[in-house]
Amino acid sequence: MAWRGQLSKSIKELRVLFCQTSPASSSTRAFVENNYKELKKANPKLPILIRECSGTQPQLWARYGCGADECVFWIRMSD
Repeated sequence: MAWRGQLSKSIKELRVLFCQTSPASSSTRAFVENNYKELKKANPKLPILIRECSGTQPQLWARYGCGADECVFWIRMSD
């Protein structure tokens, strides 16, 4: 996908947060496992941080210029 090589042009850091064992985080874990190498290869200078923490809801954070952070993706667990 073409967007993968364009990440470093618009963001300064990418953070992925998810739980190691939660079913709610399974798709996020699969995304990281299937796409991390290609994302890093296309954006070698972009920090891509993977954070695993028990009980954490899956989130994708982007840091833009001037230190502005934004949660760009968050899946809420069903009640």
